[in-house]
Amino acid sequence: MNKDFYSAIRHRRSYYAIDNTPIVSDEKIKEIVDFAVKYTPSAFNSQSARVIVLTGKSHENLWQLTKETLQKVVPPDSFSSTEEKLASFRNGYGTILFFEDQAVIQGLQKKFELYKENFPIWSEQSSGMLQFTIWTGLELEGFGASLQHYNPLIDDEVKKEFDVPDTWLLRAQMPFGKPLQEPGEKEYPPLEKHIYYYQ
Repeated sequence: MNKDFYSAIRHRRSYYAIDNTPIVSDEKIKEIVDFAVKYTPSAFNSQSARVIVLTGKSHENLWQLTKETLQKVVPPDSFSSTEEKLASFRNGYGTILFFEDQAVIQGLQKKFELYKENFPIWSEQSSGMLQFTIWTGLELEGFGASLQHYNPLIDDEVKKEFDVPDTWLLRAQMPFGKPLQEPGEKEYPPLEKHIYYYQ
């Protein structure tokens, strides 16, 4: 799929109805993720981002352990809607897990104490840029995706299941797959309320 930069951003939306039909090769997905991790900016070139890409059984296992974890905290009489939502993610082709390596951040805090309080904030900003870049890259190839935040509830289970180092902090989950329906219309407020220009 060929789209220019602005079109890709405009069409990147949250897709919840997805399935596991292959759209591109796993190698192409790897290319998107590798490119984004390499070129997304980070404060002090910290490169604290860590990513795990799940497909196939690993992807299914993630949403199964998420279901089992949430069953322990969500009241049974209201779990059906949660289960339905989790099933929609599991139906996709894969999930990308986004982490930030706290060892890198703590190292920078010790090295540059003047900016100590800012490094966790900058880490989150960099992670957000990485998530957006990968999301848009997937959109360019025809995938639909959404961004989920079941952390920190599932952190321990994810670490056990996928052998995640203790210093990696889970920030988000991005299930993706072939879109089954288009998202609804989105309203945009007047830009004049958000942007000011001065000369």
